[in-house]
Amino acid sequence: MKSKHLVYSTDAGRHCPVCNMAIAACRCKKSQAAAGGDGIVRLQRQVKGRGGKPVVAITGLPLNTEDLKALAKKLKNKCGVGGTVEDGTILIQGDKRPALQAELAALGYQVKISGG
Repeated sequence: MKSKHLVYSTDAGRHCPVCNMAIAACRCKKSQAAAGGDGIVRLQRQVKGRGGKPVVAITGLPLNTEDLKALAKKLKNKCGVGGTVEDGTILIQGDKRPALQAELAALGYQVKISGG
């Protein structure tokens, strides 16, 4: 009797239990949410390595890359600033933490301002 699921493989490393794809290639939201952490979205102001110019790093969002880019676009338009998505983190230019906190809370996320 053959099993539908891969039992062991060294080719791609760990596999998603939902879609059975390699974790790096997984597109299902369940594995993305599991990798997201405790379910709290954190807003952190950063200036290090940016010439003294502040950015807000948004981490902890349980979204895949395409959804992160769509949310980043919405947040950039709301604040009237630029930004990008890097390694699962949304970076928004300027210190717009209060506006971002209100917008993310309106979307149903639990938001905390972390750091200085």
